[in-house]
Amino acid sequence: MKYPSAKKVGGMRGHWKWLSAIVLIGLAATFLVHAFQARIATAILAHMVEARIGHDSTAALPDGLHVALCGTGSPLPDPTRAGPCSVVIAGKHMFVVDIGEGGARKIMAMGLPIGRVEGLLLTHFHSDHVDGIGPLMLQRWIGRAATAPLPVHGPPGVEAVVAGFDAAYATDAGYRTAHHGVRIAPPGGAGGVAMPFALPQPNAPVVVLARDGVRIIAFRVDHGPVRPAVGYRFDYKGRSVVFSGDTKPSASLAAAAKGADLLVHEALQPRLVGLLTTTLDRHGQPNTAQITRDILNYHSTPEQAADMAKAAGVKQLLLNHIVPPIPLRFAYPAFLGDAAQHFAGPIIVGEDGMLFSLPAGATTIMQSRLQ
Repeated sequence: MKYPSAKKVGGMRGHWKWLSAIVLIGLAATFLVHAFQARIATAILAHMVEARIGHDSTAALPDGLHVALCGTGSPLPDPTRAGPCSVVIAGKHMFVVDIGEGGARKIMAMGLPIGRVEGLLLTHFHSDHVDGIGPLMLQRWIGRAATAPLPVHGPPGVEAVVAGFDAAYATDAGYRTAHHGVRIAPPGGAGGVAMPFALPQPNAPVVVLARDGVRIIAFRVDHGPVRPAVGYRFDYKGRSVVFSGDTKPSASLAAAAKGADLLVHEALQPRLVGLLTTTLDRHGQPNTAQITRDILNYHSTPEQAADMAKAAGVKQLLLNHIVPPIPLRFAYPAFLGDAAQHFAGPIIVGEDGMLFSLPAGATTIMQSRLQ
């Protein structure tokens, strides 16, 4: 029988000493972390709070048009996307286009000063485009101690939507003023005020707002049987952004978006929605399966959105209101389908937290992230 040499035995002993030391250090570290977990966690949270509170993502933005995506989802469950929501910054002015569930929280998480929101523009009154109105009204009111309600622009019918949210939040507003006082929660600043505009006629947009070089027009789109439905175009210092709202291919959209820098267009991929339909049927959910069939006829595919971008001659296409949920970037090619064959410019699948900057006096579109 061959025994290990003294040298090997010494080496093994050294190895075990090091291993034992590492184990002891690990146990000690575990004990210390457990013993001081609350203190460590508090220090980490304090650092995070210090980094986030008071941070204004708009402070360093150049003069121009900026689009921040605060919600790129749809009514279908998607943990990565809030409901439809976009923030537009034009010079010193800040607007929100549609406000789906979770949109207000995303605005704040992105470091966008929600108290600066001057107006909300609704494309139509589907629940997923308006169900974030309450939180937006509340956070904007408290965020700057607003003394006037949030202006909510939209086609005829916006009055009933705003009145409903005002009624639903009236009791809550009273609580907050009573608790925090009139300096923090001035009674006159709660809720919203409807700002209806005439329904645009086909190929005849209406001016919604024009001041300080900012011009916003509304144009009709086809989301039937949902009526009214509009899109918006923002122009500021030679830069332009267009929002389609929910629509199937529409000549009025192509006309209104003519020559724009950026087209933000909804998109639904029928082949992938078909996977949902088949699975829902197989699992005995016929009602929801029928809904996934019905939605095919009043939205646009990525390919059709690309056709609109080409027809309008825009520089870049940004897809939002993503249907079905696409949680993995790896799946984006499946979602886009043949869109690249329909439009030669950049096509981007929108994600919550994205920021697109269009500096005044330039032609560039810069992309970054705020979250």
